[in-house]
This record gives sequence, C-alpha cells and structure tokens, in this order.
Amino acid sequence: QVNLVESGGGWVQAGESLRLSCAASGDTDSTSTMAWTRQVPGKQREVLAAIYTNTEGGRTYYYADSVKGRFTISQNDAKTTLWLQMNDLKPEDTGLYFCATRRAAPREGGFVATLWSSTAWYNFWGQGTQVTVSG
Repeated sequence: QVNLVESGGGWVQAGESLRLSCAASGDTDSTSTMAWTRQVPGKQREVLAAIYTNTEGGRTYYYADSVKGRFTISQNDAKTTLWLQMNDLKPEDTGLYFCATRRAAPREGGFVATLWSSTAWYNFWGQGTQVTVSG
C-alpha cells in the first residue's frame, strides 16, 4: 500500500508559476512510475507527466504535449516526494491535480513508453490539490 498526499495548489494569474508536491509513504520501494494528473470537470483525467524508475535506478521522463516545455516533474531518490514545477500557467491549466504511482511489475519496462499516459497504468492515487488560473 502506498499513500499519497498532494499540496501546493492555489490560485494564480496567467503567466505565473506554482510548484506542487506529493508526499508518498508506505511501500514506496515497490513503485516504479510516479505521475501527475489533472482532472477538469466534464473531461477525462489527463496524465501530464511521469517518471519511470527501472530496476537499475535509471529514470525516464515523460510529458504530455499540453505541458511540455512549461511543466517539470521531479522526484527525490527515495521516491518519497514528487514535485511538479508549473511555469507560464494558462487558464486551461485550471483543475484538480492528482499524484499517482504504480506498483512495479515484472517485464513492464517495455510497455512504459506506451502506457504511462493511461490512468489505468497507476495503482495508487492521492486526494488532489486544486489549481486555479485566472486570465
């Protein structure tokens, strides 16, 4: 079991920045992929960015086109804290931001590049933190 708690959301004006944090506790050593996702009312939850850590400790980063170049995902070595630095925020970035993580599975490495953007890839979710960007 992994518990995730997000923080750092708030209200900002367009063009400003925010940094979200996600504190992970429990069996974090068993996880492989951590991600930030966004939920907007009336739309499907979108995976914005993810970090995959392989069995050798190497990391691969993934970004959705909607945030590439503006958002940066990062994680500490212990996989107990995940961050999302969000720059040049736009009104369409408004939403509820969730942290998510996946329990590592055998031979999953070949599928990460294809499946990281699917919400079904992840096993554990936080409660979310609201981000509101006014134009």
